Amino acid sequence: MSAIQNRYEFVLLFDVENGNPNGDPDAGNMPRIDPETNHGLVTDVCLKRKVRNFVELAKGNASPFCIYVREKAVLSTTRGAAYQSVEGVAKTDADKIRLGRDFMCANFFDVRTFGAVMSTTTNNCGQVRGPVQLAFARSIEPVTPLDVTITRMAVETEKEAQAQSGDNRTMGRKHIVPYGLYRAEGFISAPLAAQTGFSDADLELFWQALTMMFDHDHSAARGKMSARKLIVFKHDSALGNAPAHKLFDLVAVSRATDPSAPARNFTDYSVTVDKAGLPKGVSLEEKI
Repeated sequence: MSAIQNRYEFVLLFDVENGNPNGDPDAGNMPRIDPETNHGLVTDVCLKRKVRNFVELAKGNASPFCIYVREKAVLSTTRGAAYQSVEGVAKTDADKIRLGRDFMCANFFDVRTFGAVMSTTTNNCGQVRGPVQLAFARSIEPVTPLDVTITRMAVETEKEAQAQSGDNRTMGRKHIVPYGLYRAEGFISAPLAAQTGFSDADLELFWQALTMMFDHDHSAARGKMSARKLIVFKHDSALGNAPAHKLFDLVAVSRATDPSAPARNFTDYSVTVDKAGLPKGVSLEEKI
């Protein structure tokens, strides 16, 4: 499969209702926020994890759509297959690294998509700069994280039961955002795609993952999360026809209801795209 020939930028809008979109380990797993503005944050790593999980579900972790960064994976062991493939072919250590890198790109979707640092002492496969990159997602308006007390009507051990004097109820906590609409922006480089082999088939799978990843990531902790809009800008060339920030500025999100009342639904917002302002050589497609 040949690599993509065009540069892309995209805007993803997703929301959360009564859930924690991305807990912060440094804050007791409370939802991440910008402390200066109270806008909610979701890291690029969190979003990439959901993409990886969807691809693994859709493709069954089979080549050429294997996932390198999997839960509980031993990365050096995973790269062992790359070194086995170059035995008897590579004559120098540099050849082993180069051919190992090529093997990882050819067989692992997340390596040729997001890149990876694989330059460790064991099974060194070098470094890969991925063509697809995401910025942190930020909520459109400030959010109000809540720390909600919950009750469990059971205990784990007999010792706990005795300590409770017959009352098996124990208290716990859930961290939620009542509602938040988040905006993430991303970039896809055709020249970097040529280096990793990121193809049109990979691109379509990536779009599918962005639109469906929350549907396969539901949990009690995350509440109700949904992809609401995916707006894609396609350049006519590999290097691009306009600065990314000018394209992102064409997508505006504003309140459609009384801004003095807290937003509690996607319909509280209006999303507009200035199609008339599209630069020459750039086309637009709304995936959702």
